[in-house]
Amino acid sequence: MNWSRLKARLLAAGRVRLSGEPADCFVERSRAGPSAGSGGSVFFSVGTGRIRRVRLSVDPASEIELVHLGGGRAEIRLDGEIFEGQLEPVALHCPRQAYITISEGCIFRCTYCPVPSQEARVKSPEEVAALVKRVLPHIDAISLTSGVVGSVEEDEQRVLEVVKRVVGHGKPVGVSIYPLENTPRRLHALGVAEVKFNLETATRSLFAEHCPGLDREALCRALRESVGLFGRNHVFSNVILGLGETDEEMEHCIEELCAAGVIPVIRPLTPTAGCSDYPRPSAARIEKINAVHERHLALAGLDPTEALTMCVACTGCDLVPGRDT
Repeated sequence: MNWSRLKARLLAAGRVRLSGEPADCFVERSRAGPSAGSGGSVFFSVGTGRIRRVRLSVDPASEIELVHLGGGRAEIRLDGEIFEGQLEPVALHCPRQAYITISEGCIFRCTYCPVPSQEARVKSPEEVAALVKRVLPHIDAISLTSGVVGSVEEDEQRVLEVVKRVVGHGKPVGVSIYPLENTPRRLHALGVAEVKFNLETATRSLFAEHCPGLDREALCRALRESVGLFGRNHVFSNVILGLGETDEEMEHCIEELCAAGVIPVIRPLTPTAGCSDYPRPSAARIEKINAVHERHLALAGLDPTEALTMCVACTGCDLVPGRDT
């Protein structure tokens, strides 16, 4: 089984049973992203020069076993096969990055997101700067994201203040927030290298259903504007796979984003919050959409290996053409 097929199987399952030697130092507990509020996750990777990785939630009931052999050496045992690799240490949220959530909480109620149910907490610019400084020797990038606490305007201002504190460390800075008019220009003026504004759903009707109160057209405008500022291969948008879209609808969304110079991040649904009764996308569907994704990236001349920050540089939660294939 090659890596992309194995990763599709693992993403479809989403969870592993952790056994063997103690591995607490490798377990990451997140307040953002697919594993927010869960019992923790681990990053399993293979390779050295070209690392391929996957992020998996830890669940004692999982049928897939991940055995820690000690010192980070690990094996995944699946369907009678053994796959050797390692557990990666996490800098902040993911390996080799300080990926920091500034506002832990959100006034919006997207159906698939557990963050609004968590107690809201806002990190100060000083706190974020101290976190970055602590891990600076162990990272290649600084990535900032945020829920919306208070108002969109207040939260953007918090992010801009943080960017001012961390942009001088000589590491590329990526930012993913809900954009206002001219947000891309303000971020670019401060020296941000990459941005990610998330369409979240493949269609407008699904967006209206799952993201009440958000403006999809504003997101599209911000993405188009960003390509001209940050350049191709440095603008991204998450699109969740498994919210009820057809394969044809997902392909159309991927094609539109690629044609605009935006790299889609196809995120298999983690069933939680208001989507807890949705099925996870199957491995076969993840692989099928990945092939579509790869084709449209190539047609548009986009290359995910050029990404410097955030999800496309990490690849833990998604199957990423060019990095996983």
